[in-house]
Amino acid sequence: MSGGSNMFLYSLSIQQPSSITQAILGAFSGKKQQEIVVAQGSRLSLLRPDATQGKVHEVLTHDVFGIIRTLAAFRLAGSSKDYIIVGSDSGRITILEYQPQANKFNRLHLETFGKSGVRRVIPGQYLACDPKGRACLIASVEKNKLVYVLNRNAQAELTISSALEAHKPHCLVFALTALDVGYENPVFAALEVDYNESDQDPTGQAYQEIEKMLVYYELDLGLNHVVRKWADPVDRSANMLFQVPGGADGPSGVLVCAEDCIYYRHVGRLASRVPIPRRRGPTEDPNRKRTIVSGVMHKMRGAFFFLLQSEDGDLFKVTLDYNDDVGVSRIRIKYFDTVPVASSLLILKSGFLFVASETGNHNFYQFEKLGDDDDETEFNSEDFSADPSDSYQPIYFQPRAPENLSLVESMPSMNPLIDCKVANLTDEDAPQIYTICGSGARSTFRILKHGLETTEIVSSELPGVPSAVWTTKLTNGDEYDAYIVLSFTNGTLVLSIGETVEEVTDTGFLSSATTLAVQQLGEDALLQVHPKGIRHIRSDRRVNEWPAPQHRSIVAATTNSRQVVVALSSGEIVYFEMDSDGQLAEYEEKKEMTGTVTCLSLGEVPEGRLRSSFLAVGCDDSTVRILSLDPDSTLESKSVQALTSAPSALCIMSMPDSASESSNSSTLYLHIGLYSGVYLRTVLDTVTGELTDTRTRFLGPKPVKISPVIVQGQPAVLALSSRPWLGYNDNRGQYMLTPLTYPALEWGWTFSSEQCPEGMVGIQGQNLRIFAVEKLTDNLQQETIPLSYTPRKMIKHPEQPLFYVIEGDCNTLSMATKEGLIEKDPANHRDLPAEDFGYSRADGHWASCISVIDPLGKEVLQKIELTENEAAFSIAIVSFSSQDDQLFLCVGTGKNVTIVPRSSTCGYIHIYRFLPNGTIEFVHKTKVDSPPMALLAFQGRLLAGTGTTLRIFDLGLRQLLRKSQAEVAANLIVGLQTQGSRIIISDIQESITYAVFKHADNKIIPFGDDMVPRWTTATTMLDYETTAGGDKFGNFWILRCPKKASEESDEDPAGGHLLHERSYLQGTPNRLELMAHFFTQDIPTSVQRAQLVAGGREAIVWSGFQGTIGLMVPFVSREDVDFFQTLEQQMRTEDAPLAGRDHLIYRGYYVPVKGVVDGDLCERFSLLPRDRKQMIAGELDRSVRDVERKIADMRSRVAY
Repeated sequence: MSGGSNMFLYSLSIQQPSSITQAILGAFSGKKQQEIVVAQGSRLSLLRPDATQGKVHEVLTHDVFGIIRTLAAFRLAGSSKDYIIVGSDSGRITILEYQPQANKFNRLHLETFGKSGVRRVIPGQYLACDPKGRACLIASVEKNKLVYVLNRNAQAELTISSALEAHKPHCLVFALTALDVGYENPVFAALEVDYNESDQDPTGQAYQEIEKMLVYYELDLGLNHVVRKWADPVDRSANMLFQVPGGADGPSGVLVCAEDCIYYRHVGRLASRVPIPRRRGPTEDPNRKRTIVSGVMHKMRGAFFFLLQSEDGDLFKVTLDYNDDVGVSRIRIKYFDTVPVASSLLILKSGFLFVASETGNHNFYQFEKLGDDDDETEFNSEDFSADPSDSYQPIYFQPRAPENLSLVESMPSMNPLIDCKVANLTDEDAPQIYTICGSGARSTFRILKHGLETTEIVSSELPGVPSAVWTTKLTNGDEYDAYIVLSFTNGTLVLSIGETVEEVTDTGFLSSATTLAVQQLGEDALLQVHPKGIRHIRSDRRVNEWPAPQHRSIVAATTNSRQVVVALSSGEIVYFEMDSDGQLAEYEEKKEMTGTVTCLSLGEVPEGRLRSSFLAVGCDDSTVRILSLDPDSTLESKSVQALTSAPSALCIMSMPDSASESSNSSTLYLHIGLYSGVYLRTVLDTVTGELTDTRTRFLGPKPVKISPVIVQGQPAVLALSSRPWLGYNDNRGQYMLTPLTYPALEWGWTFSSEQCPEGMVGIQGQNLRIFAVEKLTDNLQQETIPLSYTPRKMIKHPEQPLFYVIEGDCNTLSMATKEGLIEKDPANHRDLPAEDFGYSRADGHWASCISVIDPLGKEVLQKIELTENEAAFSIAIVSFSSQDDQLFLCVGTGKNVTIVPRSSTCGYIHIYRFLPNGTIEFVHKTKVDSPPMALLAFQGRLLAGTGTTLRIFDLGLRQLLRKSQAEVAANLIVGLQTQGSRIIISDIQESITYAVFKHADNKIIPFGDDMVPRWTTATTMLDYETTAGGDKFGNFWILRCPKKASEESDEDPAGGHLLHERSYLQGTPNRLELMAHFFTQDIPTSVQRAQLVAGGREAIVWSGFQGTIGLMVPFVSREDVDFFQTLEQQMRTEDAPLAGRDHLIYRGYYVPVKGVVDGDLCERFSLLPRDRKQMIAGELDRSVRDVERKIADMRSRVAY
């Protein structure tokens, strides 16, 4: 990093991008089961579909720190495992293998072939694998193609040959696929255009006559070189190729998809063509041609079919009739169903369809039937000529509700995320994130809350208000719990667990007293601790009582399967241990404590041992003492930990630990809950009993109760305060503490039955509730409110918990136009839900509206449709000084807008008045010369950016009154920010300009701008001098105005000297300084300062277009900066990015990285092997545990 930056940030992502650019299918674990690998931004994720539950689970996600451009799966002949080939921006081809035991991707080969970066002549854009796994071809957009031969050596390891070239200059590639040729020489097919002649011809004649070719490349395995075997002209609009099964399975060849048509082509065979059916209906344009945007081929025994998808989302089933002599005789096509437009479609052998949607949630469907026996019209190629130049009659179909597919799971995706606000509207301890995302009719307003999703299983009312609950087995070998024991203030209730839950009375438990602890003891006995004694119930129902000493009662107890410890009201501790014949033997001495004991904990008996060797005792003098239970030093004090308040709960348990020094990767921890609502987790040394490495977290204002539970086979901690929290180890091995999205519980315990093997039981008031936590991977829960069109911007009401969203869709019929068309021809209209089938399209039309959203009531309060082909682009809430500071909603619109090239008839600014319930009513609208892309409240007036002009308006009775204007931007104003008299103007491609408004002169004067042309997308002012923003190429940056220029701009009240100052290099007099710069690989759509956790520090929260939510956390001390910079340097060498990209160059894609440490890379530290961790920790002069603690603290202080 450059030494000049005195601002340092730590970059963290709290939600990874959810847009899937490509998905591939294969048996990556080497088992029979099919798995899905998806590319999401720079991350590679492995998803495992569960056919029995109809769910998709994320198993692994790995950040490759590079742009994943293409993926392919291949399998060597005779093996049962699929490998992954990644084409990225590293100029290298990467072959990965998934290792299920370690749950990680392992890189097998990394072959360099060119420069890094996404360039048009460097291969990596297209990738195709021979179906028999013998070779792969990786191609660039222009000129270069490389073939790699894949094989295995004598040790059965995968080998890769050196590259074989198949280059051709002046040649553009549009699509690439591998042919299925059985075991003959591998053949690859490409759609190509040779632009050599049209490049030389200035008249444009050659361009008009240019031909698109279908080209076959054959790899001769004997001679080991690649030849261009066959080329034939195809339809000029061809855009996709699909491989047709060959060898014994089919006729071989390719399907060529073009605009409005699908062709079958193969060398030496007759061509066939069939049109793509168009939708029928009064609102559909009958002349609009469809294109295939994605598809999938599926082979079954003795048959195969294609599902091809048009840009409306309609799926068509395509089958081929063929015989061995003539090849394909006809193509058949019929409407199948409609699903969201996909970037990838995958058909699983288990009968599911995975749709990786371009926008919105990804869907997982089950096939109900294959559409063979329905009455849908089938079209075939015999009725159409195969020559692209011949005309034909278009064919039509009627869309209908889905019949062949049923949706089983929708995986949440926030792509595209268009705007985001952090606010606390529900008065919880932590704020929520409110976002608008999606496109078209699938747009949503989403509320994100921090927490794990819970599934409620039972909620039943009880006769009284219980104080505690336990579950217990009957014998040591039982798999499931048999009883639920509820303790009330005056008695105990025992319920049996079976098909139904009912009360039982003959259990041997004392029902007339309140219970303090329940335990399954030894092989087959039960134990109950109550204030007056201990009740030991043998399997033959014999009961042994140990009565408490006279005038004393038991105040706290803890048990495990072999030991019992109770604390008496006198401050004495009594210890029992089970002897060889199953009796409880009391240790002869009692241990006196200085204060009253508030809580106790014994750990579970470790495997192969007779006893747990430590007892934790919490006293009301705010201490926790560790006592030894070893036979030669029983009840001796080992260590003391002082606390800030009295402990309310203790729990000793061993949990997995990525930082443990020993070979077994679990460590003994003591979890402490305090009356003040603070939770502590500290490491308990198994030899000395010392307590080290304490980590604290404030959970809420109520005393904390702690109980051990099991989640997904791992030990976890349920901590209850004002809301329930779960402490668990995530897939990186890091300890996480996350709230549950569940009502507050007074007490909780683990629960296991046949229906629910890993559940929890809790008490909430008078209710008994049983619930389970299914997924530990998502710690942000989403709630959605559907919107009508693609959202553009949102704004929060200053006083009420409401949001105002403007929405607009281009080339879409508005409601009024649509209703008019339906009235003309009502008979042919079918009313289908727009969120599944999309809106009717028409060039030049806009559908736009303003919505009032109540996130607490989860509803749209009001929707105002815009008429006369207007579309809304900007929104602001202004309190006009001239109207006694009354609030108005201002919306900037454009009429007859075309996006490219940018043009419009005119723009308008609509003014709406707020009604008491938060809805709005129209006041008037003012015409301006072009659509205002940015509006802002400024000193009791309205600031509007229309085109390159900045104007100040005041509110009149009939329209807005223009008060001042200035030309401040080079191209188009897209954003405005203000503090005091300073205005920050964002230009669409010329970064930001600082301007000042001089009241005396009524002038807006620009005084500082940037030297780099940044395509600004979002900005926010961090302070009076500093602005953070993002641009269209995925950079995050912070700019600061020099102190001298900043002071000078505010000194002179009239701004005289500013007006006459010399401009510098055709710009303003001063230049802004770059403070920080970082490549995020997502387009920032909003940037803001916010605090995300209760009591946490403020950080910069940014949201990215593909669904990313990230943080930039300012470092407090220089010591932390040095530590993390050194750690980052070590991680770059020790954990080099998977796809071969250099991490430093990747994060400095356009501008060298400055002032930012990549936290996502640092957090990979816990996944390294132990020897590497120790080496890095040695370089940092710390222990491994210290390093992991520092990394975890950076996140837990500010985020989830």
